[in-house]
Amino acid sequence: MPGGGVVSSPADTMRVEAPVTFKAYLMCAFAAFGGIFFGYDSGYISGVLGMDYFIQKYEHLDPATTPSDLFVIPSSRKSLIVSILSAGTFFGALIAGDLADWFGRRTTIISGCGIFIIGVILQTAANSLGLLVAGRLIAGFGIGFVSAIIVLYMSEIAPRKVRGAIVSGYQFCITIGLMLASCVDYATQNRQDTGAYRIPIALQMLWAVILAIGLFVLPESPRYFIRKGQKEKARDVLARIRGQPIDSDFVTLELNEIDANNQYEMMHIPQGGYFTTWLSCFSGSLWEPNSNLRRTILGTSLQMMQQWTGVNFVFYFGTTFFKQLGTIQDPFLLSMITTIVNVVSTPFSFYAIEKVGRRPLLLWGALGMVVCQFIVAIIGVTDGANPAAVSAMIAFICIYIFFFASTWGPGAWVVIGEIYPLPIRSRGVALSTSSNWLWNCIIAVITPYMVDADKGNLGAKVFFIWGSLCTCAFIYTYFLIPETKGLTLEQVDKMMEETTPRTSAKWKPHSTFTAEIGLVDEKMAVGPTVTQQEV
Repeated sequence: MPGGGVVSSPADTMRVEAPVTFKAYLMCAFAAFGGIFFGYDSGYISGVLGMDYFIQKYEHLDPATTPSDLFVIPSSRKSLIVSILSAGTFFGALIAGDLADWFGRRTTIISGCGIFIIGVILQTAANSLGLLVAGRLIAGFGIGFVSAIIVLYMSEIAPRKVRGAIVSGYQFCITIGLMLASCVDYATQNRQDTGAYRIPIALQMLWAVILAIGLFVLPESPRYFIRKGQKEKARDVLARIRGQPIDSDFVTLELNEIDANNQYEMMHIPQGGYFTTWLSCFSGSLWEPNSNLRRTILGTSLQMMQQWTGVNFVFYFGTTFFKQLGTIQDPFLLSMITTIVNVVSTPFSFYAIEKVGRRPLLLWGALGMVVCQFIVAIIGVTDGANPAAVSAMIAFICIYIFFFASTWGPGAWVVIGEIYPLPIRSRGVALSTSSNWLWNCIIAVITPYMVDADKGNLGAKVFFIWGSLCTCAFIYTYFLIPETKGLTLEQVDKMMEETTPRTSAKWKPHSTFTAEIGLVDEKMAVGPTVTQQEV
């Protein structure tokens, strides 16, 4: 395609797109590395809570004289230690939405790495519950910054053809973090010194340092510069991440559409101060298919549904749950196996999310989880003391993890990065991510009370609850989730204006925001016409 030029019709504009470069893959893959320390921090606590030395140290119990059924972390303390991280992350994600608009996506993520490292230092130094909890709370703030903005950042710089696969890489890195945490727990579980739990805790600083250093050399999002009114900076960055000359038609066409979409959305959002900007996330009516209120509810409820699948029960409390089954000889090894299943299952989504689409993937994933969870619950109730039956339960838990890891795990993150218009995108993604962590926190608080022998003692029956909630997720997806596959972020806006979720897969781009508001770039005023055949 020659430098300079125009397209033959507005509908053709966004079909003209630069080839996907290895550089774009590399940048997004590295940004997704933030998922490793998110996953690691979520995963290491399961093993630590089951370590004999940790229980001995924090509960002041003697393993030689304390009965095995009493040599545990009480439900109340377990609930506090696990859930306090999610509480910090909830508030961190909300704050990050503002910071990403004020200072940039990249700067916010780097700041989150710094806060996280402070929290890890406190956890590593802790000799008592108070300092451990404080450290996890502070680390949670840092994870909130990263988890909210890394998805936003990747969605904004990724080419549309592979955006779903690239954002899925974030979930893949989360699974790698969970697996690494489980492996480290397994390696240190039998140490008879504080290294048993301090090594798994301290190691997570490494992931934050690597991410922060890498982000210093990655570019800022071009959509951030458009939002700040710095179009030439946006042009420079877009040319860099698309691997094109700065005066390339590819760059100019995409830049103009981003700019026009922002102007179009700003015309429909009340202008005002800080609180007015937040309130615009809730503007419009539930009955308007493209209202900001409807998008915000969609994003926050989608992340709620992801947590309702119950997968964090396995990763937060798996070690202690497997101990409770009685016939498991090595619960640490079994927990490590579940994280490995999680890792090897996630790459399936890289292909499926672009080939099959977001909506079908979430539908089939929910259905698969429903079947597996009810089977686990039924086996646990009818023959839970039989070693063969327990083995079958473990097998179906692994299949259930496969369905989650290949569908709802990455799918929820992909969709929330796509459904918000630019003027409220950072706050919308922040609200959605904070919803994820709010429900993560609620589940972490209540699960020990439901499952542990000293409280509700549901045991495997808890899978009846997760199966019922996954049934809700299936119904929710059918009626509310739109198909966004193959569209630019700007085209998603137009699609949501003109379709319902159940008809969204049939929608095709037919106009552009550039044409609608009459935006013309002087760089596009001359040169040969790009015909449909050339496109």
